[in-house]
Amino acid sequence: MSTLKIMYDGDQHATALQEPHHNIVAIDCPYTGKGDEFSPASLLGISLGSCMLLSMGAIAQRDHLDLRGTVVNIQLTGMDKTFPHVDTITVTFDIPRNFLPTDREKLERAAGLCPIMASLSTETTITAIYNYADAKAA
Repeated sequence: MSTLKIMYDGDQHATALQEPHHNIVAIDCPYTGKGDEFSPASLLGISLGSCMLLSMGAIAQRDHLDLRGTVVNIQLTGMDKTFPHVDTITVTFDIPRNFLPTDREKLERAAGLCPIMASLSTETTITAIYNYADAKAA
């Protein structure tokens, strides 16, 4: 079992640590810090996108579908308000292969069942876009 720790380093910068593996993530505030590291909002987007991708990966592994090389782009909106709130998260999957419609449906349904997505407020709109290899060629 891993333990997560966050240490405040000063100057609107923090360091997150996962033990016992010693994985480190640098975090800062984009408004009052330098904005050079991951922000809490960017980590939210990364959590959602990676959860969706790994949920798809479980189905891909089971059904022998190759998702290697898939790139997920994440856009957050709403953070520019006086009282910041993530209004929308758009998650775009660029999948370098074509799959049968039935396989696409399974993969996309798995992404939609990601537990991080289920944990977000209904006030945050989540949009998922799936670009398969054949769509880019058209």
